Amino acid sequence: MILDFLMGLFSNDMAIDLGTATTLVYVRGEGIVLREPSIVAVQKGTDNVLAVGSEAKAMLGRTPGNIVAIRPMRDGVIADFEVTERMLRHFITKVHNRRAMVKPRIIICIPSGVTEVEKRAVRDSAEQAGARDVFLIEEPMAAAIGAGLPIDEPSGNMIVDIGGGTTEVAVISLGGIVYGRSLRVGGDELDESIINYIKRAYNVLIGERTAEEVKIKMGSAYPLKQEMEMEVKGRDLVTGLPKTLEITSEEIRGSLEEPLSAIVETIKMTLERTPPELAADIVDRGIIMAGGTSLLRGLDIRLREATGVPVNLSEDPTTCVVMGSGKVLDESLDVLKKVVVGEKEYF
Repeated sequence: MILDFLMGLFSNDMAIDLGTATTLVYVRGEGIVLREPSIVAVQKGTDNVLAVGSEAKAMLGRTPGNIVAIRPMRDGVIADFEVTERMLRHFITKVHNRRAMVKPRIIICIPSGVTEVEKRAVRDSAEQAGARDVFLIEEPMAAAIGAGLPIDEPSGNMIVDIGGGTTEVAVISLGGIVYGRSLRVGGDELDESIINYIKRAYNVLIGERTAEEVKIKMGSAYPLKQEMEMEVKGRDLVTGLPKTLEITSEEIRGSLEEPLSAIVETIKMTLERTPPELAADIVDRGIIMAGGTSLLRGLDIRLREATGVPVNLSEDPTTCVVMGSGKVLDESLDVLKKVVVGEKEYF
């Protein structure tokens, strides 16, 4: 008990948005101190970690046979427990300037649709990485707090958080999720759709990084006022040689149709299941969008047309979740009890 107290004195509590694509860390009293890709480079056949975060991302698709760049998070949950633990340990140590004795209290964001087994995996990996206490908060709740929505009021607030691996849709009232859905479709599926389209249409294989670049530079969910063209480099599957293509934003928009339709349908289904009084509030207040993938061009317009409800982008979509968790961390223990998942295990 005394040891825990002493360790607490030397640690800064933190909130972690353990994302499929990016991990963000918020330290109490300091704000966001780390934003790194959720990627780890390891030596094949060993436990030797060569790089984590930005350094590992630079290796993606470019490693020799003895090095593997791993993304330990898939669809918002842990796909590789050991690598996730190592990644978390690296980030915690980096934030605390390599002080080995530090044992912080940590809040970690999780998708609302995860199973008890997946929750346990997140908790265990954080504890193994050196956390003193681990609390879990559902991503839509954290995003709503980060976006500044009045979650404690008896009125309906709808948040749509579209990240790298999941889309979280939730209606929140009186500090709780009234109805929510979690769809394991996000930015990664958009990248995959671009890769598959170029493979089918041109017999050319492109890498994950190239697909992400295409999505960011010219991806859209709604016709653009001025359509774009872009050069894409890949490997010709017939000749095996490098090849350069010219592709248009119309082609890319068409390739994204399937995952985007799934996201739109999930939002519509959530609205259909929302109690009438809360639905009336949402019509007045609108839908708030968060998450990096919500920045896709024209997505707000497409959602507005599909639902008939106003759609607004939060002030900083990419940091909403971690900022919301950070606000919870900065507040009193009572606030933490209200929004944390599985609080009985900790209080």
